[in-house]
Amino acid sequence: MGSPMLEPTIARRPNDCPAEDWLGFLGHRWNALVLWHLSGGPKRYSELLALLPRISPKVLTERLAGMTARGLARRDETNTYPREVTYSLTAQGEALRCLLSDLYDWAAVVAQEDSATFRVKDEPTR
Repeated sequence: MGSPMLEPTIARRPNDCPAEDWLGFLGHRWNALVLWHLSGGPKRYSELLALLPRISPKVLTERLAGMTARGLARRDETNTYPREVTYSLTAQGEALRCLLSDLYDWAAVVAQEDSATFRVKDEPTR
C-alpha cells in the first residue's frame, strides 16, 4: 500500500482566523484607545475628542462607526432638543475591554522582566 497523500498547504487569508481579524482591528490606530475610554461609561463625541486630543474628528467618526458596526459600541440618541448623542460599550465591547486589560497587565509584567534583564546585561563587569 502506498503512503497517504499529504494535503497541499493553502495560505490562509486573515479573515479565516477570527483572532487575526480582531488583532488587525485593534491594530488600527486609535481603536484600542477609543474602546478604552468608552469603558468608563457613556461618552459624548466631544468628550472623546477631548480625551484623545491628537485624533481628528474624521478619524474618530470612522472609529466609532467601525466599533458600532462590529457590535462593540452602541450609539444612543435623545429625542430632546438639542439632540444629545452618546456612545457606550456593548456587552461584547466590555468583554473585549477586559481582554485588553489582561493584555495590558501581561505586557507590564513582560516589560518589567525585560527591564530587569537589560539592567543585568548593561551593568559593567568588574
